[in-house]
Amino acid sequence: MDAVCSDLLAEVRTFRQRYPDVRYVDLISLDIPGHFYGKRYPIDMLEKVAAGSALKLPQNCVLLGTQGGLFKIGDYCFNDGDPDAPRRLVPGTLKLVGWEKQALGQMLITSSGTEQPIVFEPREVLAQVLERLGRKGIFPVVAFELEFYLFDRQMQDGLPQFPRDPLTGDADDQPNMHIERLSRFSAVLDDMVETARAQGIDATVITAELGPGQFEINFGHLDDGLRAADWAALFCRSTRGVALKHDYRASFMAKPYLHHPGSGMHVHVSLYDEAGNNLLATDGQRTLRHAVAGCLEVLPHCMPIFAPNHNAMRRLSGTVNVATRASWGFEDRDACLRVPESDDRNLRIEHRLSGADANPYLVLAAILVGLEQGLQAGREPIASLNEDRNSGIDFPLEMLEAVQSMQSHAPLREGLGAEFVDVYCENKRQDHLAFMQEISAREYRWFL
Repeated sequence: MDAVCSDLLAEVRTFRQRYPDVRYVDLISLDIPGHFYGKRYPIDMLEKVAAGSALKLPQNCVLLGTQGGLFKIGDYCFNDGDPDAPRRLVPGTLKLVGWEKQALGQMLITSSGTEQPIVFEPREVLAQVLERLGRKGIFPVVAFELEFYLFDRQMQDGLPQFPRDPLTGDADDQPNMHIERLSRFSAVLDDMVETARAQGIDATVITAELGPGQFEINFGHLDDGLRAADWAALFCRSTRGVALKHDYRASFMAKPYLHHPGSGMHVHVSLYDEAGNNLLATDGQRTLRHAVAGCLEVLPHCMPIFAPNHNAMRRLSGTVNVATRASWGFEDRDACLRVPESDDRNLRIEHRLSGADANPYLVLAAILVGLEQGLQAGREPIASLNEDRNSGIDFPLEMLEAVQSMQSHAPLREGLGAEFVDVYCENKRQDHLAFMQEISAREYRWFL
């Protein structure tokens, strides 16, 4: 038995000793739209997998649409016989699920690192980008921030309702950032944070955001980009579960209310060399400017990743602190790329464009490709918003146009992998077309 299997087996046995009532473990992985799929394994069978037994799931699970259906994408799904593909357990991710009624565990799985990795699996895409950067002596440090909304558990006519204030029983319908909202909703928020920490997630700062029932959670900085993205994905899963336990709904939908702020995924990234020096701070921050230029050049071609659905595009409509063009600035929250004030050791870029429902693995992969190409090209960026409030580069705000722009962009195809880009773009194209196959009540009112 090799060292990896030995460590995994020890992890499973330690978990069983600590939680003897757990009989099943959910083995989960994120698909292209950002949903978890997987299998529920008896825990004794999990020991066999940890010891080296084969773990396989259909390859095409990764290609599921937002509603779970399969689309014909090249020869995938309908002309390939729906083959299985090997997966492996991700060490260190076996944790107790604290929001289900029954005792249950969960553990991440991935094709990354197997003999036949799935080139369009989101975690594998990020793993390949990180590996390439490592070979170049570039090592990212990453921290995610996620905004989300709480809703009342009961929908009304299919529409979300403001959450009830536990103190007054009234709807929390006043947009504000008051600290008292954290106290009033402390029971559910504290449970969300503690549950996240039980998953191994370093959940730190909580903020009451501007929207009614809207909050933000920050995570600690990590020198492991895969783990940072794991944290973001797992937090979404646990937060939805905890909310239901407290009789709320939690959603990372990018724009749930037309007239209130949307929810974003902000990603802080700094780059270091093998000696621990911050690359962005070198040469009087000239490297920072090159990295910014690369991100801005790639950004318009990454919109299907940063805004992965029709609703996410709605968020980019000029509301507070959301950019409508690719831009950058120092301490400027209207910019896509904000450079927070910091010393040279902690100099970083905050990427603020993505919706909260974007796939964290792919968002980080796309950001890193932009940084990588910027360092390689060595070009100066456009003027910052501090210099010119009208500075910016247009990006597509309609999905079919965005998909075409992404699929035809050669540097992105090289950075993320041509096969992934083709598969991802076709998935988004067909998902969008499927979404549009419904006539709304407004269409009848306007055009009948």
